[in-house]
Amino acid sequence: MKVVILAGGFGTRISEESHLKPKPMIEIGEKPILWHIMKYYSGFGYDDFIICLGYKSYVIKEFFSNYFLYSADITFDLANNQMEIHNSFAEKWKVTLVETGLNTMTGGRIKQIAKYIGNETFMLTYGDGVSNVDVKELLEFHQTHKKMVTLTTIQPEGRFGGLDIINNKVHAFREKSKHDTGWINGGFMVLNPDVFAYIKDDQTVFEQEPLEKIAEAGELMAYKHTGFWQCMDTQRDKSHLETIWQTGNAPWRNWK
Repeated sequence: MKVVILAGGFGTRISEESHLKPKPMIEIGEKPILWHIMKYYSGFGYDDFIICLGYKSYVIKEFFSNYFLYSADITFDLANNQMEIHNSFAEKWKVTLVETGLNTMTGGRIKQIAKYIGNETFMLTYGDGVSNVDVKELLEFHQTHKKMVTLTTIQPEGRFGGLDIINNKVHAFREKSKHDTGWINGGFMVLNPDVFAYIKDDQTVFEQEPLEKIAEAGELMAYKHTGFWQCMDTQRDKSHLETIWQTGNAPWRNWK
């Protein structure tokens, strides 16, 4: 089963770094968050990736074109114009990089990779979020209910505490809690190929009309995930993920 990763956005909310590279290439522990996502899926046995490119796509292409060299010990004999590779480690991945356009919306990017999917169920996620969602259980859930789309829903941590106010009098102060937020789309989706028919063109936002119509048709299911999930929208999010990674116990690390 193929894993599609949306990696073409501008990442304007983390412009401190995204002015130099696409957001999926911003590093956590000296590796792009895109790499972390792919390693996570690979931990469940999914090694066939389709990456939807847009903004600064050449950065992602260069990363994969040089991946073999990044992991190797090399001797350069400059006098004789020779290169000797002593040892290296290569992932089992097959990676298809697709130019889906600079200003294309999420739905348009998905529509453009239909030719690489064929008539098969596939997985889809965003290139800026990590989680410890059980991908095997997610797929089993999708196969059991037999609907068109399953998306993983999460309850993000509230950014602020809450106040209970009656007649302008504060009766209680509550620390920030997941219970103060609703369920939102956390990515990590499973989709049947019928979904392509719901996407019109490059300017279609997948999370709007297509998913709304699929929901109206009773074909959209939610897999509720109560474990770890974190996106990287801002520099604050990046710092938080970096801190978690440096503990050596990152919840999304399912590989050695």
